[in-house]
Amino acid sequence: MGGTAHAAPACTTKTGPYQKDVEKYLGRPVDGKQSPADCRAIQDFQTRHRISPNAGYAGPVTWGVIQQEITRRNPNAAGKCPVNKGRIACVDLSRQISWIQDGKSLKFGPVPVRTGRNGYETRTGAKKVYWRSVNHWSTLYNVRMPYAQFFDGGQAFHAISGSVYSPPGSHGCINMRTADAKKYWSMLANGDDVFVYGRKPGT
Repeated sequence: MGGTAHAAPACTTKTGPYQKDVEKYLGRPVDGKQSPADCRAIQDFQTRHRISPNAGYAGPVTWGVIQQEITRRNPNAAGKCPVNKGRIACVDLSRQISWIQDGKSLKFGPVPVRTGRNGYETRTGAKKVYWRSVNHWSTLYNVRMPYAQFFDGGQAFHAISGSVYSPPGSHGCINMRTADAKKYWSMLANGDDVFVYGRKPGT
């Protein structure tokens, strides 16, 4: 079939910081150099996963989404989230993913998340859910926070209407897709453990 159904943005000629990793995952020749064919393959992947911008650049957001796919079967393969706590919500800032496990058993996820921006970093360490508010409204930032589950000061899991496939941009909260936040709401309760580790991309 000839022609294109929609106009995609022009392909970038820039080699991205994760060029070799992305080339390998997408089955491209691994030379670490951007080619027009590399760009089209990366752009197709970005479009399928609603990554913006989708200009074919092998940057940290695209690599993060690929890592989510690679680790989907066992997100805690490195053993960084505690397995001796029972039910626990794990957050990996480096990969921008979260999941719920019970001991070593994966119960839900991993799912993509968007964490705190510069100056509002999501704080790492062991936490506990202490307050839940299903239709929460932030008076501080004047914004809806559906399915909010607070675990550290004003930091909470909650749904957002925008895309989570973007660089860290919250005020410290764990931004989630609505369906994922709703599932977390159904699976967690006050007193449940939360563990945040890693460093957000670019730091």
